[in-house]
Amino acid sequence: MNPSHRGTQCNTALRLVVMMLPVLTLGASLPRLAAQVEDPPPPDHVVKLVFVHHSTGEAWLADEHGGLGQALGENNYFVSDTNYGWGPEAIGDRTDIPNWLEWFGGPASNEILPALYGEREQHSAYTRALTDPGGENEIVLFKSCFPNSNLTGDPTDPAAPGEEYSVGHAKYVYNLILQYFATRPDKLFVVITAPPVQDPTYAENARAFNTWLVEDWLRENAYSHNNVAVFDFYNVLTGPDNHHRYQEGAVEHVWVEGRNTSYYPSSADDDHPSAAGDRKATQEFVPLLNLFYQRWQAGGVPASPPAAPATSQPAVEAPDVSATTAPLIDDFEAGTPAGTAGWEANRGEEQPTQLECAPVSDFAAEGQAALQLSFDVPTGSWATCTLFYEQMQDWSETTGMQMQLRSVAPEVPFTVLVFGGTPEAMETYIAYQTSPASSVDAWAPLGLNWGDFARVAWEEDAGSPLDPAEPVLGMGFGLDGLESGANTGSLWVDDLQLVGVVTPGEPPAAEAPQVDAPQAEMPESGGSGLPCLGGAALLPPVLGMALLGRRREGRPTA
Repeated sequence: MNPSHRGTQCNTALRLVVMMLPVLTLGASLPRLAAQVEDPPPPDHVVKLVFVHHSTGEAWLADEHGGLGQALGENNYFVSDTNYGWGPEAIGDRTDIPNWLEWFGGPASNEILPALYGEREQHSAYTRALTDPGGENEIVLFKSCFPNSNLTGDPTDPAAPGEEYSVGHAKYVYNLILQYFATRPDKLFVVITAPPVQDPTYAENARAFNTWLVEDWLRENAYSHNNVAVFDFYNVLTGPDNHHRYQEGAVEHVWVEGRNTSYYPSSADDDHPSAAGDRKATQEFVPLLNLFYQRWQAGGVPASPPAAPATSQPAVEAPDVSATTAPLIDDFEAGTPAGTAGWEANRGEEQPTQLECAPVSDFAAEGQAALQLSFDVPTGSWATCTLFYEQMQDWSETTGMQMQLRSVAPEVPFTVLVFGGTPEAMETYIAYQTSPASSVDAWAPLGLNWGDFARVAWEEDAGSPLDPAEPVLGMGFGLDGLESGANTGSLWVDDLQLVGVVTPGEPPAAEAPQVDAPQAEMPESGGSGLPCLGGAALLPPVLGMALLGRRREGRPTA
């Protein structure tokens, strides 16, 4: 998004974005501020809160610097915190944006999160006068430090895995962890945006990304819970007239155009916020936290979602991971999915290519079985595991798909395929993926929106987007040989389903035309009942697939 297209011009200098709902935006789940008291009160009892941070957070908490710890206590929050060296596998050392996948869904998260929720100690110096009320932390604040404001890419980049410290990958990370937050409506998660730096090189990217977090993140994901909020620490520290606060009955998110770097550094060579900046942030954050807390406790769903703010960037409609009525594609528990011939393996024949594609009982995210893909695909070859329907499917009321993924290694390249068109003129749409580190020997959520899919390069209209309003013939997973050698390994998939707005009890194919599945063009090596996947002319190898998501070396953290 381009910041110059955001908000309302109050005068020639000041950018004003006054949001009549809390800036957590909370998708379609929030009532408007008019339904709340003008001055949101603090909790009426002591509430436990934990703050995940490094040195910047430590200074913000300190009585003699930012005073946040004492101010929170005065508002009935019993504050604990984490710092360097904290927790299982010293996870406290790792609080950059890419690390949130490790905290909220990685292989060790089943140890990290109980420790976080149970934390009751101070790992920084601040006044804590309240008595521990017992029980778990109910509120989690988490913040990356100022080096995370040096995001590469372009301000309008959509969410996509890639260079870890980039606008697109940062959005991708936050979209993924939202899936975990949806499973814990009993906790309030508050994102504190990374503070700014003085170097203007990536300042426009930082402004665009943090504005996306505040205004678009939850809305684009149609997030339906009241338990996620965002405080724009970055914006508050970029100028004396830049605010994120509760003001006169509304949440005010304002900034001076072009004021995107740190206004409150500790010194010319130190981007840690000064005491003046941190105290400004404390004054603005604590009333907002009270509002976030009251809305979380109140719950409630408005009659209609808030209107999207004007933007020059096309909306990235990520799937609603919290949907409970989305139709299941396959949970791999009950044999062959109804109305299909089951999962079929297809492979190139010009070189020895191996693919095992079948449900197994060795691993399962839930239940007893999952789909296993074990493969050895040499350079120049390909393999697919596909599921085709006997009748065309109507996925027009959905926004994407989600699944649980498990792998033997990080960065294993694979593709997700959707087949549209007609049996006589099939169209293939592809989304390139790599297995995240959080999926290694553990189950990790993977969500794809329809905007992630594009027409394959070897068909007409290459690169055109998938239109979910068109009938769907089937879907699948693809593996390609790499330029550097064979693509070898194993992946497991479980709980594969569509996501989006679907009427409960209404199958997605209810009004789809009745068309027999194609049979005649299937090559001998491709199995039975699958249309045209064995022909080299139809499905050539995709060479040189980029290995996405590589860790950027040497990034500082503070």
